[in-house]
Formats: sequence, structure tokens, C-alpha cells
Amino acid sequence: MIKTFALPSKAVKLHCGEVRRPKQVKVSKARMELSITKPDDWHLHLRDGDLLQAVVSHSAQNFGRAIVMPNLRPPITTAAAAMAYHESILKALPSGSNFTPLMTLYLTDSTSPSQIKIARESGIIFAVKLYPAGATTNSQDGVTDLFGKCAPVLEEMIEQNMPLLVHGEVTDPDVDIFDREKVFIDTVLRPLVQRFPRLKVVMEHVTTMDAVKFVKSCDEGHVAATVTPQHLVLNRNSIFQGGLQPHNYCLPVLKREIHRQALVAAVTSGDKRFFLGTDSAPHERQRKECACGCAGIYNSPVALSIYAKVFEKAGALDKLEAFTSFNGPDFYGLPRNTSKVKLSKTPWQVPKSFSYAAGEIIPMAAGETLEWLPDSVTV
Repeated sequence: MIKTFALPSKAVKLHCGEVRRPKQVKVSKARMELSITKPDDWHLHLRDGDLLQAVVSHSAQNFGRAIVMPNLRPPITTAAAAMAYHESILKALPSGSNFTPLMTLYLTDSTSPSQIKIARESGIIFAVKLYPAGATTNSQDGVTDLFGKCAPVLEEMIEQNMPLLVHGEVTDPDVDIFDREKVFIDTVLRPLVQRFPRLKVVMEHVTTMDAVKFVKSCDEGHVAATVTPQHLVLNRNSIFQGGLQPHNYCLPVLKREIHRQALVAAVTSGDKRFFLGTDSAPHERQRKECACGCAGIYNSPVALSIYAKVFEKAGALDKLEAFTSFNGPDFYGLPRNTSKVKLSKTPWQVPKSFSYAAGEIIPMAAGETLEWLPDSVTV
């Protein structure tokens, strides 16, 4: 629902461990307000320790639930480890928060079918994550034999209605980094869907028109995809313009402009197979700005603003709510949220950094002015 209201004088607060106040830019006396069902984030990295304490409040402010990635050190490979991590997240949440972390297991060659049963019975674990070994951050313990050693686990996942979340890139050094998603679709994902047609699969953080075409070719309700804010507004030029830009480096890496346009067309079309997954991945600044910088973009504070910008530019604001708030829970078989969140057409300046105990985190669009400001949550 879109309305126009008089602009209030109060500022809206941002959180990173403690309450922060964003800079607002002068605007006219009237503003547009967008009210949508509170979104969920279906792909999120919260890390642990001090970093968890620093970033969890941003997600808790903007999202009702989030699928939390298991690629910690050591990885979350058992239901017991997932339950312990779940408790750590709950303890780190701001007082009074209703944010619900939805946990995942890290799939390895030695994962047993019994762990899938225990995970389903836990009531807090909702998916299993496939990292091809060596594909991204902390993926060294990932899968090397999906169709052999992991086949019994995949069969049990079908029985337990447990989705497989896929980092869709091959790790063969002979394959160009910009082609790794396409090759993964052809050599792994398409054979996987053909061999296990009843397995629910989410292709995470898709980046190419090839992925869009593949997902659209699959039956609705069996294969879906998450799409990040960075892959909707940035292309691979963004890594190099004005010098090397380490805070625009993520995996899967940003692609050509034609692929970005294909992603925008897919998410703004209203297709139920695409939904919000930020892949927000915080790293301490010095771990990004170094000789071997980490992959990952921290976007939780700005994700809703950027998604709204994309849908507005495409003339599809009426389809934003389905993408952010309906398609994800419908695919996972979970109820939609009942609370609402407001976004106002109020320019605001993104903080240049967020400080925490171990250093600072540089957010996506640091120091830039964004046009849509997430406001208060109402029931």
C-alpha cells in the first residue's frame, strides 16, 4: 500500500550494537510511504563472537526471520551445534526483539541421514547448505562427492521436506570465475534436479541470466532462488571503477550488465520462484582492505532501501511485497509475518562505517544517500 503523508520532524534510528541515528537529507514537505508485510531474509551471515554482537541488530530491525548460514569456524555440521549457535544469536539480540533465526546445517561428505532427522525434529533447523569445497568463505569443509557420498542424505532430506540451499559455483581452477555459475548449472544443478525431482532446492544469490532461465524452467515449489541487493544494482565494473573496490567484492562475483538486468527483470516480474536473500556478509575492515581481501558485502542496514529503489525504478513497487515477504515463507511452507514495516521516500545518508570491539565494518553504499528509509514496525 502506497500513501503520501506530511513529513514528520523526528529522525529514525539505526542500530549496530547501540542505537545510531542516520543523517537525513532535506526533502519537500510531502513524502510517499510504502507499507508492506515485514520481510524475511532467506540468506544471512551473522558470524559469531563480537561480530555477531555488532551486526545482529540490523537484521533484527529490518527482518522478522532469517535463514542463518552455517559456515563458521568450525562449521555448523550437527543439530547440536546448530542449537548452540541458535542460543548465541538469541542472547545477542536487542532487548524485546522478536527476530527469529532459522538455522541450517553445513553439508559435508560425512553428513549422515540421521542428522537430517534430528535436525527436522529440533524445530529450529530449516535447511541444509551445500558449499562446493573451496567455493567461498569457510567452505574448505564443503562437499566433494555430491552424487556419491551425499546421496543418502539427499534422499532423507526429501523424506523430511528439508530444502537444499546451494552455493552455485564450480571450483575447478580451469573454469573462469565469471563462468562458474553457468558451469555449475550445467554440470551439477540440472543433473541434481533430474536425479532428485522431489528435492526442494534454493539456488542462493543467483547472478546470471543463465540462473534465471534455469529457475524459470523448473516447477514452481521445487526450485527457487534468492537474489541479493548488490547483484541487482552493481555489475562487475563496480569492482574496478576508480581503483580496486574491495567492499564490492563478493562471491559469487558481480557479473556483466546484461546479467544484472536479467536479475532485475526476474525479481520485478512477480515470479514466485524468486525471493529476498541478502547474503549480507560482514568482515572487519582490515580483512577486506588487504592483500588477500575476504569476499562478502555487508548490506543488512541498507538492503530494504536498495530493493525498494530497484522495484521503483522498474515501475513495480506493487510487486515488492511479494518478493520481500511472501515468496520466501510460501516456498519454505512457513506462515507469512503478520506485522508491517514502513518505508518512506525520505533521503538518508548511510553511515560510513560501524564500529565494534574488534574494529569497524564498512556497509554497502557507505556514505551514500539512499531514497527509501525503513521506518517503524507496526502490528
